[in-house]
Amino acid sequence: QVQLVESGGGLVQAGGSLRLSCVTSGMIFSFNSMGWYRRGPGTRRELVASITSAGSTDYANSVKGRFTISRGSAVNTVYLQMNSLKPEDTAVYYCNGLRDIRSYWGQGTQVTVSS
Repeated sequence: QVQLVESGGGLVQAGGSLRLSCVTSGMIFSFNSMGWYRRGPGTRRELVASITSAGSTDYANSVKGRFTISRGSAVNTVYLQMNSLKPEDTAVYYCNGLRDIRSYWGQGTQVTVSS
């Protein structure tokens, strides 16, 4: 069974930083791409950042220049470095992995940014 496990969330003051991690178990093949999504209070889930197996990245406009996605040395591991955090970044952050037509999700980690 494929499992994605996020960690690194927490409570931080505005302007602070957090680093989210996502590790995968039970997956034989490399994901074609991995990404981070978030769902804030009363909002729909949205893409925050993604990275392909070739290293191409994409970011939501709201986080460009503040967040950085990267892949770890271990297969199917991805990180999200979040700097200059704002209260509007408060959300549950989910890790996602794509392999062909199948999508896998983690359980999410809460990020709360206080003003």
